[in-house]
Amino acid sequence: MLEIARAKEPVGVFQKDIALNQNLSLKYLDHIIHALKTARLIANARGRKSGYVLTRSPGEITIYDIHRAFEPGICVVDCIGKDFKCDYSEQCLTQGFWRNLNNLILTYFRSVTLQDLLDGKTDLPAEG
Repeated sequence: MLEIARAKEPVGVFQKDIALNQNLSLKYLDHIIHALKTARLIANARGRKSGYVLTRSPGEITIYDIHRAFEPGICVVDCIGKDFKCDYSEQCLTQGFWRNLNNLILTYFRSVTLQDLLDGKTDLPAEG
């Protein structure tokens, strides 16, 4: 996504160039490109044989949007997952901790945009 976001040309970035710059195989990159296109985060600039461009500005695409292209959500431990049934959830003393941590991660992923990465603005607030 950063390779595509950094592109200045209206023709977009070609898959072969992304593969070369990121040291990825074209076959592996095919899967990544497919997921990003399905999530409507990227598109071909001018039809099938052109490079890729972002579908929105980098400031409108969050890290969470990109993550969702590959995973249905974020869940740091199975036991807080939507469909997970735990026999010990009633007496679990750590479940709240894990839910809070998960929410912090979700909030952070939703707060950081592709533009933030381009600008180097990814620092967490300092502890006080």
